[in-house]
Amino acid sequence: MSTIMTDLDDLLARRIRREREARGWSIATLAAESGVSRAMISKIERAEASPTAALLGRLSGALGLTISALLARAEGDAGGGRVSRAASQQLWTDPGTGYRRRALSPPGAEPELVQVELPPGARIAYPAASYRFLRGQVVWLESGTLIIREGEEETTLGPGDALAYDLTTPRDCEFHNPSGMEDCRYIVTLSRR
Repeated sequence: MSTIMTDLDDLLARRIRREREARGWSIATLAAESGVSRAMISKIERAEASPTAALLGRLSGALGLTISALLARAEGDAGGGRVSRAASQQLWTDPGTGYRRRALSPPGAEPELVQVELPPGARIAYPAASYRFLRGQVVWLESGTLIIREGEEETTLGPGDALAYDLTTPRDCEFHNPSGMEDCRYIVTLSRR
């Protein structure tokens, strides 16, 4: 696991602490609500550890936010406006899988646009709680192959294919790049409730 921290890691550390404190929660309360250990939450809030995508899913769900909303709030703490310049778009890398996420739209924009690069063979799992605050989500595959599992349902996407989520009853999801050779790249649009 990489120990290289980014500016976004620092912003995310402060944002998670602010979200927790805004709810009047102790670290122990957030740990109980999310299933993430107190020690790990403490390390994340001190920017001593970079959370994985799966861990962010558990924390954001406990805080009543989507992962994307949590990251957007952290990115918004750096300032911004109506224009999201390519040079200043924050890139976050999951230290566990190498998954790379770039917010394309300005923080707080509706819908939100996110570009993801998933390395060969990587799998990212998100609990249903990560989706319960969304009104809609669409995934559009730019390149490679992407397998999306929603509960027991599995959909394979090729370049140019798009999948609209049924969020009436959110389910656990997994994104998988089955290729052993190339990244898959996709765009996600998110609309919050």
